[in-house]
Amino acid sequence: MPAERVIDIMDQNIARLGRPQIMRVDNGQEYCSRAFAKWRKRNDIRIHCIRPGKPMKNAFIQRLNRLFREDILDAYLFEGLGVLRVLADEWMDDYNQNHHHSALGGLSPLAFIRSPKNQRA
Repeated sequence: MPAERVIDIMDQNIARLGRPQIMRVDNGQEYCSRAFAKWRKRNDIRIHCIRPGKPMKNAFIQRLNRLFREDILDAYLFEGLGVLRVLADEWMDDYNQNHHHSALGGLSPLAFIRSPKNQRA
């Protein structure tokens, strides 16, 4: 994913959820780009990069990758990229809204955002 797309997504998340103080990222080129560096400095966000070759330092994304691979990539034969994109979008919406996450106390992201303790005044 290009850095500009990551920045757009992060700007949307900040508008909805507020600005994080720190982000844990891998050493992908999108996070090492000048555009991303300028964006994070402008937003006063610290970056914690995992050590190269240590994917378990980012276990959440490794789990996400495994779930996507099992639920979508291994489960279907695709007639083209269009079909994959539709399935991937549907899966992402379900995962981001309805899937229960242990890191959120067993709540789905949507339920977590709506919980009273996470509402902004």
